[in-house]
Amino acid sequence: MNLAMNPNTKTPNAKIEALCRYIDEHADEPLTLAALGERAGMSSFHLQRSFKAATGVTPRQYAEAARLRVLKSGLRSGESVTHAIVDAGYGSPSRVYEKVATHLGMTPGEYRRGGLGTAISYAAFESELGWLLMAATDRGLCFVQFGDGVDALIAQLRSEFPQADIGEMGGQARPQFQAWMAALAQQLRGARTAAGLPLDLRGTAFQMKVWAYLMRIPSGELRSYSEVAEAIGHPKAVRAVASACAANRVGVLVPCHRVIRGDGGMGGYRWGLERKRALIDAERASV
Repeated sequence: MNLAMNPNTKTPNAKIEALCRYIDEHADEPLTLAALGERAGMSSFHLQRSFKAATGVTPRQYAEAARLRVLKSGLRSGESVTHAIVDAGYGSPSRVYEKVATHLGMTPGEYRRGGLGTAISYAAFESELGWLLMAATDRGLCFVQFGDGVDALIAQLRSEFPQADIGEMGGQARPQFQAWMAALAQQLRGARTAAGLPLDLRGTAFQMKVWAYLMRIPSGELRSYSEVAEAIGHPKAVRAVASACAANRVGVLVPCHRVIRGDGGMGGYRWGLERKRALIDAERASV
Protein backbone atom coordinates (compact mmCIF):
# COMPACT_ATOMS: atom_id res chain seq x y z
CA MET A 1 0.00 0.00 0.00
CA ASN A 2 1.31 3.49 -0.83
CA LEU A 3 1.83 5.20 2.51
CA ALA A 4 1.82 8.60 0.84
CA MET A 5 -1.84 8.31 -0.13
CA ASN A 6 -4.31 10.67 1.53
CA PRO A 7 -4.79 9.30 5.09
CA ASN A 8 -8.19 10.94 5.36
CA THR A 9 -9.61 8.39 2.92
CA LYS A 10 -8.95 5.55 5.37
CA THR A 11 -10.90 4.26 8.32
CA PRO A 12 -9.42 5.06 11.77
CA ASN A 13 -7.94 1.57 12.12
CA ALA A 14 -6.48 1.71 8.61
CA LYS A 15 -4.92 5.06 9.46
CA ILE A 16 -3.21 3.58 12.51
CA GLU A 17 -2.03 0.54 10.52
CA ALA A 18 -0.57 2.81 7.84
CA LEU A 19 1.06 4.97 10.49
CA CYS A 20 2.65 1.91 12.10
CA ARG A 21 4.14 0.93 8.76
CA TYR A 22 5.40 4.48 8.29
CA ILE A 23 7.05 4.45 11.72
CA ASP A 24 8.65 1.07 10.98
CA GLU A 25 10.11 2.41 7.74
CA HIS A 26 11.33 5.69 9.29
CA ALA A 27 12.37 4.46 12.72
CA ASP A 28 15.79 6.07 12.38
CA GLU A 29 14.23 9.54 12.01
CA PRO A 30 12.91 11.89 14.70
CA LEU A 31 9.14 11.39 14.71
CA THR A 32 7.18 13.87 16.78
CA LEU A 33 3.58 13.34 17.83
CA ALA A 34 2.58 16.49 15.99
CA ALA A 35 4.19 15.31 12.75
CA LEU A 36 2.59 11.88 13.01
CA GLY A 37 -0.78 13.46 13.76
CA GLU A 38 -0.49 15.68 10.69
CA ARG A 39 0.33 12.66 8.55
CA ALA A 40 -2.65 10.72 9.90
CA GLY A 41 -4.99 13.71 9.66
CA MET A 42 -5.63 13.72 13.41
CA SER A 43 -4.98 16.07 16.27
CA SER A 44 -2.15 15.05 18.60
CA PHE A 45 -4.65 14.28 21.35
CA HIS A 46 -6.88 12.18 19.07
CA LEU A 47 -3.89 10.32 17.63
CA GLN A 48 -2.51 9.53 21.09
CA ARG A 49 -5.84 8.05 22.21
CA SER A 50 -6.59 6.20 18.98
CA PHE A 51 -3.09 4.79 18.60
CA LYS A 52 -2.96 3.53 22.17
CA ALA A 53 -6.42 1.97 21.91
CA ALA A 54 -5.46 0.14 18.71
CA THR A 55 -1.94 -1.01 19.60
CA GLY A 56 -1.75 -0.93 23.39
CA VAL A 57 1.18 1.51 23.37
CA THR A 58 1.71 5.19 22.64
CA PRO A 59 3.18 6.37 19.32
CA ARG A 60 6.40 7.19 21.15
CA GLN A 61 6.64 3.72 22.67
CA TYR A 62 5.94 2.13 19.28
CA ALA A 63 8.63 4.29 17.66
CA GLU A 64 11.13 3.34 20.37
CA ALA A 65 10.40 -0.36 19.80
CA ALA A 66 10.84 0.10 16.03
CA ARG A 67 14.13 1.90 16.59
CA LEU A 68 15.28 -0.91 18.86
CA ARG A 69 14.56 -3.41 16.07
CA VAL A 70 16.74 -1.36 13.71
CA LEU A 71 19.52 -1.33 16.30
CA LYS A 72 19.28 -5.10 16.83
CA SER A 73 19.37 -5.70 13.08
CA GLY A 74 22.46 -3.54 12.72
CA LEU A 75 24.24 -5.23 15.60
CA ARG A 76 23.42 -8.70 14.27
CA SER A 77 24.63 -7.78 10.78
CA GLY A 78 28.11 -7.09 12.10
CA GLU A 79 28.09 -3.29 12.07
CA SER A 80 30.22 -1.57 14.65
CA VAL A 81 28.33 -0.62 17.79
CA THR A 82 28.75 3.10 17.09
CA HIS A 83 27.53 2.81 13.49
CA ALA A 84 24.55 0.64 14.50
CA ILE A 85 23.57 3.17 17.18
CA VAL A 86 23.80 6.14 14.82
CA ASP A 87 22.03 4.30 11.98
CA ALA A 88 19.15 3.49 14.35
CA GLY A 89 18.72 7.20 15.03
CA TYR A 90 19.81 7.31 18.66
CA GLY A 91 22.29 10.12 18.12
CA SER A 92 24.83 9.18 20.77
CA PRO A 93 26.05 5.99 22.47
CA SER A 94 25.26 7.38 25.92
CA ARG A 95 21.55 7.63 25.08
CA VAL A 96 21.27 4.12 23.73
CA TYR A 97 22.91 2.60 26.80
CA GLU A 98 20.37 4.41 28.98
CA LYS A 99 17.32 3.52 26.89
CA VAL A 100 17.76 -0.02 25.60
CA ALA A 101 19.94 -1.95 28.04
CA THR A 102 16.91 -3.40 29.78
CA HIS A 103 15.36 -4.52 26.46
CA LEU A 104 18.55 -6.07 25.11
CA GLY A 105 19.24 -7.75 28.43
CA MET A 106 22.89 -6.74 27.97
CA THR A 107 24.95 -3.88 26.57
CA PRO A 108 24.78 -3.24 22.81
CA GLY A 109 28.33 -4.53 22.47
CA GLU A 110 27.43 -7.78 24.21
CA TYR A 111 24.32 -8.14 22.06
CA ARG A 112 26.35 -7.63 18.88
CA ARG A 113 28.60 -10.47 19.99
CA GLY A 114 25.61 -12.75 20.62
CA GLY A 115 25.88 -12.38 24.38
CA LEU A 116 29.66 -12.83 24.43
CA GLY A 117 30.83 -12.17 27.98
CA THR A 118 27.35 -12.56 29.48
CA ALA A 119 27.20 -15.34 32.05
CA ILE A 120 24.00 -17.38 32.17
CA SER A 121 23.65 -20.36 34.47
CA TYR A 122 20.98 -23.02 34.22
CA ALA A 123 19.62 -26.03 36.03
CA ALA A 124 16.93 -28.49 35.02
CA PHE A 125 14.70 -30.88 36.88
CA GLU A 126 11.88 -33.22 36.01
CA SER A 127 8.73 -31.81 37.54
CA GLU A 128 5.22 -33.18 37.75
CA LEU A 129 4.51 -31.29 34.53
CA GLY A 130 7.57 -32.46 32.62
CA TRP A 131 11.11 -31.20 32.31
CA LEU A 132 11.64 -27.62 33.44
CA LEU A 133 14.75 -25.52 32.90
CA MET A 134 15.62 -22.42 34.90
CA ALA A 135 18.31 -20.00 33.74
CA ALA A 136 19.55 -16.80 35.34
CA THR A 137 21.81 -13.85 34.67
CA ASP A 138 23.29 -11.86 37.53
CA ARG A 139 20.00 -9.90 37.55
CA GLY A 140 17.70 -12.86 38.14
CA LEU A 141 15.79 -15.59 36.34
CA CYS A 142 15.48 -14.86 32.63
CA PHE A 143 14.23 -18.25 31.41
CA VAL A 144 11.81 -20.68 33.11
CA GLN A 145 10.29 -23.03 30.57
CA PHE A 146 8.80 -26.49 30.22
CA GLY A 147 9.87 -28.97 27.57
CA ASP A 148 10.00 -32.61 26.60
CA GLY A 149 13.70 -32.95 27.34
CA VAL A 150 16.72 -31.14 28.76
CA ASP A 151 18.65 -31.02 25.48
CA ALA A 152 15.84 -29.25 23.66
CA LEU A 153 15.46 -26.73 26.47
CA ILE A 154 19.20 -25.99 26.53
CA ALA A 155 19.16 -25.55 22.75
CA GLN A 156 16.30 -23.09 23.10
CA LEU A 157 18.23 -21.15 25.73
CA ARG A 158 21.37 -21.08 23.56
CA SER A 159 19.37 -19.78 20.60
CA GLU A 160 18.61 -16.67 22.65
CA PHE A 161 22.29 -16.06 23.45
CA PRO A 162 24.38 -17.90 20.85
CA GLN A 163 27.72 -16.65 22.18
CA ALA A 164 26.91 -16.18 25.87
CA ASP A 165 28.82 -18.04 28.52
CA ILE A 166 26.06 -20.58 29.24
CA GLY A 167 26.74 -23.37 31.68
CA GLU A 168 25.18 -25.54 34.32
CA MET A 169 24.83 -23.90 37.69
CA GLY A 170 27.59 -24.93 40.05
CA GLY A 171 29.99 -23.67 42.67
CA GLN A 172 28.96 -21.53 45.60
CA ALA A 173 25.74 -20.39 43.91
CA ARG A 174 24.38 -23.92 43.45
CA PRO A 175 22.72 -24.17 46.91
CA GLN A 176 20.83 -20.94 46.21
CA PHE A 177 19.75 -22.20 42.79
CA GLN A 178 18.62 -25.48 44.31
CA ALA A 179 16.52 -23.53 46.80
CA TRP A 180 14.91 -21.66 43.90
CA MET A 181 14.21 -24.94 42.14
CA ALA A 182 12.63 -26.38 45.28
CA ALA A 183 10.44 -23.28 45.66
CA LEU A 184 9.38 -23.53 42.04
CA ALA A 185 8.58 -27.24 42.39
CA GLN A 186 6.29 -26.39 45.31
CA GLN A 187 4.74 -23.59 43.27
CA LEU A 188 3.76 -26.14 40.63
CA ARG A 189 1.74 -27.90 43.32
CA GLY A 190 -0.17 -24.72 44.15
CA ALA A 191 2.03 -23.29 46.91
CA ARG A 192 3.09 -19.65 46.84
CA THR A 193 6.71 -20.13 47.82
CA ALA A 194 8.40 -18.83 44.65
CA ALA A 195 6.72 -15.43 44.39
CA GLY A 196 9.77 -13.54 45.67
CA LEU A 197 12.37 -15.01 43.32
CA PRO A 198 14.42 -12.38 41.45
CA LEU A 199 13.47 -11.97 37.79
CA ASP A 200 15.29 -10.58 34.77
CA LEU A 201 12.35 -9.79 32.49
CA ARG A 202 12.85 -8.36 29.00
CA GLY A 203 10.13 -7.04 26.78
CA THR A 204 8.41 -4.01 25.35
CA ALA A 205 6.85 -1.40 27.61
CA PHE A 206 3.42 -2.91 26.93
CA GLN A 207 4.59 -6.48 27.63
CA MET A 208 6.18 -5.39 30.90
CA LYS A 209 2.92 -3.73 31.93
CA VAL A 210 0.97 -6.92 31.18
CA TRP A 211 3.46 -9.15 33.01
CA ALA A 212 3.50 -6.86 36.04
CA TYR A 213 -0.29 -7.12 36.25
CA LEU A 214 -0.22 -10.91 35.88
CA MET A 215 2.04 -11.14 38.91
CA ARG A 216 -0.59 -9.27 40.93
CA ILE A 217 -3.39 -11.75 40.16
CA PRO A 218 -3.90 -13.76 43.36
CA SER A 219 -3.12 -17.45 43.25
CA GLY A 220 -6.24 -19.47 42.44
CA GLU A 221 -7.95 -16.59 40.64
CA LEU A 222 -8.40 -16.11 36.90
CA ARG A 223 -8.81 -13.13 34.61
CA SER A 224 -9.97 -12.90 31.02
CA TYR A 225 -7.79 -11.28 28.38
CA SER A 226 -10.28 -8.41 28.19
CA GLU A 227 -10.17 -7.95 31.98
CA VAL A 228 -6.39 -7.71 31.86
CA ALA A 229 -6.60 -5.17 29.04
CA GLU A 230 -9.10 -3.12 31.05
CA ALA A 231 -7.01 -3.32 34.21
CA ILE A 232 -3.85 -1.98 32.57
CA GLY A 233 -5.71 0.90 30.93
CA HIS A 234 -5.92 -0.47 27.37
CA PRO A 235 -9.44 -1.92 27.10
CA LYS A 236 -9.26 -2.42 23.32
CA ALA A 237 -5.85 -4.12 23.32
CA VAL A 238 -7.16 -7.63 23.99
CA ARG A 239 -5.13 -9.23 21.22
CA ALA A 240 -2.02 -7.40 22.34
CA VAL A 241 -2.55 -8.79 25.86
CA ALA A 242 -2.82 -12.31 24.44
CA SER A 243 0.38 -11.75 22.46
CA ALA A 244 2.19 -10.52 25.58
CA CYS A 245 1.11 -13.65 27.43
CA ALA A 246 2.39 -15.80 24.57
CA ALA A 247 5.75 -13.96 24.62
CA ASN A 248 6.34 -14.69 28.31
CA ARG A 249 9.61 -16.61 28.77
CA VAL A 250 9.34 -17.02 32.53
CA GLY A 251 6.59 -19.55 33.07
CA VAL A 252 4.69 -19.94 36.36
CA LEU A 253 6.48 -17.00 38.05
CA VAL A 254 4.87 -14.67 35.53
CA PRO A 255 1.53 -16.50 35.72
CA CYS A 256 0.10 -16.18 32.23
CA HIS A 257 -1.73 -19.44 32.98
CA ARG A 258 -4.17 -17.36 35.07
CA VAL A 259 -5.53 -15.66 31.95
CA ILE A 260 -8.35 -17.32 30.00
CA ARG A 261 -10.88 -16.40 27.35
CA GLY A 262 -13.95 -14.37 28.24
CA ASP A 263 -16.24 -17.32 27.50
CA GLY A 264 -14.43 -19.46 30.06
CA GLY A 265 -12.31 -21.35 27.53
CA MET A 266 -8.67 -22.00 28.32
CA GLY A 267 -7.33 -19.85 25.51
CA GLY A 268 -3.69 -20.46 24.58
CA TYR A 269 -0.62 -21.48 26.55
CA ARG A 270 2.80 -21.84 24.98
CA TRP A 271 3.61 -24.89 27.12
CA GLY A 272 0.38 -26.76 26.39
CA LEU A 273 -3.18 -26.56 27.63
CA GLU A 274 -2.77 -29.66 29.83
CA ARG A 275 -0.10 -27.87 31.84
CA LYS A 276 -2.23 -24.72 32.01
CA ARG A 277 -5.18 -26.68 33.39
CA ALA A 278 -2.95 -28.52 35.87
CA LEU A 279 -1.49 -25.25 37.20
CA ILE A 280 -4.94 -23.70 37.59
CA ASP A 281 -6.32 -26.79 39.33
CA ALA A 282 -3.34 -26.99 41.69
CA GLU A 283 -3.68 -23.33 42.70
CA ARG A 284 -7.40 -23.60 43.25
CA ALA A 285 -7.00 -26.75 45.34
CA SER A 286 -4.34 -25.05 47.47
CA VAL A 287 -6.48 -21.97 48.06
